[in-house]
Amino acid sequence: MKTKKSLGQHFLRSEKALSRIIDESDPAGDDLILEIGPGEGVLTDRLLKFAGKVITVEKDDELYEKLKNKYQKEIEGGRLDLIRGDILDFDPNLLKFYSELNYKIVANIPYNITGAILKKFLSAEYQPERMVLLLQREVAKRIVASDSKESILSISIKVYGKPRYVEMVKAGSFVPRPKVDSAIIAIEEISKDFFEKMAQNNNLEAELPSVEQSFFSMLRAGFSSKRKKLSSNLSALFKKEDISRVFGELGLGENTRAEEVKIETWKKLAEYLI
Repeated sequence: MKTKKSLGQHFLRSEKALSRIIDESDPAGDDLILEIGPGEGVLTDRLLKFAGKVITVEKDDELYEKLKNKYQKEIEGGRLDLIRGDILDFDPNLLKFYSELNYKIVANIPYNITGAILKKFLSAEYQPERMVLLLQREVAKRIVASDSKESILSISIKVYGKPRYVEMVKAGSFVPRPKVDSAIIAIEEISKDFFEKMAQNNNLEAELPSVEQSFFSMLRAGFSSKRKKLSSNLSALFKKEDISRVFGELGLGENTRAEEVKIETWKKLAEYLI
């Protein structure tokens, strides 16, 4: 069928990549799987073989109708819920009504909404236990900081879970062929423990969303200018004498850049400064 560029549609054709996504998501009989943008259903076919229940969210009206006909039996049998809509409008809390267990997200994500999807589900009150995603390779490499340089994206993921680069998927594995290669990543051990421990260690009485908001305000300030030192960037939010004192306690040099700071040090910066 003709794809819609506006929806970032690139349909996966690689059997090797499909098998690897299934291996990494490890769907079991008592698992609830949320698939974003099932497209023609090539991944859905495989998920239905192993998972207890699959929920798919498809924005394309034409694809939605085709999927509804293709999976009529599975829908009537309760093994598949097919939802017509935009995943960015989907409420993750609705998944609580399906299962008391945590759910997993498996998806070939449109490049243009990768960041929005990650933010939506990782920061949600009802988080997935694991995400296995096929996304643009350069974004995947940035998330895991493969060059040892952190970014606002990599830290924003690592505060919620442990990202792992699985493997590259060549552009020729898709129809139509995208301009760049893709990669499979897995994000595991997803939780809000980072913020809960940060609040406990600093005896913060603020509610968790407020703690998260304060942390991300600090993070955005820290990465606001690549050319500037971290201490200079942070001075937009905090007193210079406080920053100097904390840097000394943490053993951070005055020329330290935001990209050099690892996740645990960001946590300590937040505990001392917020």
